[in-house]
Amino acid sequence: MSRIAEKFEFLSSSGRKALIPFVTAGDPNLDMTLDIMHTLVSAGSDIIELGVPFSDPMADGPTIQRSSERALARGTGLNDVLNVVSKFRNSDQSTPIVLMGYANPIEAMGVQIFAEKAQKAGVDGVLVVDYPPEEGDELLSALQEKSIDAIYLLAPTTTDQRIQAVSKCAGGYVYYVSLKGVTGAAHLDLSAIAEKIPSIKKHVKIPVGVGFGIRDGETARAVADLSDAVVIGSRLVEEIEKSDKDNVLKNVSTLIESIRVKLDS
Repeated sequence: MSRIAEKFEFLSSSGRKALIPFVTAGDPNLDMTLDIMHTLVSAGSDIIELGVPFSDPMADGPTIQRSSERALARGTGLNDVLNVVSKFRNSDQSTPIVLMGYANPIEAMGVQIFAEKAQKAGVDGVLVVDYPPEEGDELLSALQEKSIDAIYLLAPTTTDQRIQAVSKCAGGYVYYVSLKGVTGAAHLDLSAIAEKIPSIKKHVKIPVGVGFGIRDGETARAVADLSDAVVIGSRLVEEIEKSDKDNVLKNVSTLIESIRVKLDS
């Protein structure tokens, strides 16, 4: 059983929902990224989504775009991200790590080489925004060979037919994009989520996480009542962006702890 599956099984047995924060590797720098990852775990995170910086993050809003720009300006590449995961694994063997990003850096490295390096580093899942199931056979095969979960996005506009296609290749969990827009948008519609999740669960037998537009504990709790996991991205990256180096870890911890408390209340 993968680390991701073990984590969801443990949470389910204790009646809790998964809290999955997203941060961009290399923002504000690689050493701080490692410290932030450990802080996220201490504050109550269950799985960490680690963003691979990319110059054209088409699914991301301004906040995460800026974080990618800052990381790239410091020279952060895919190998650096994998090295951060390796360092994290020196002291944390249990928290699942999911790499989230785009196809270009993986193709530049080579799909097979990427899968090998990801396994060696201790990566548990990979979500590539612009690799739909129809175009991701090579990556899917390489990841499955290394026992790494391939995680896919679903959207409000995703048809039942497409959900079925994703269900055949998805591992770990599926990530439901809760709105028609980019990360950080503020028009979350809980009624629409409540309507869509049952149709997803009808076909998908692994956990369903929900992200995009979740900015506070109250909303996170409401979304958790409808799903298996809550993903916090832009709000967390925003906190990192506005913090100085002396209080970034404290501010990150305070934010995640507040959401954890709401999820468990």
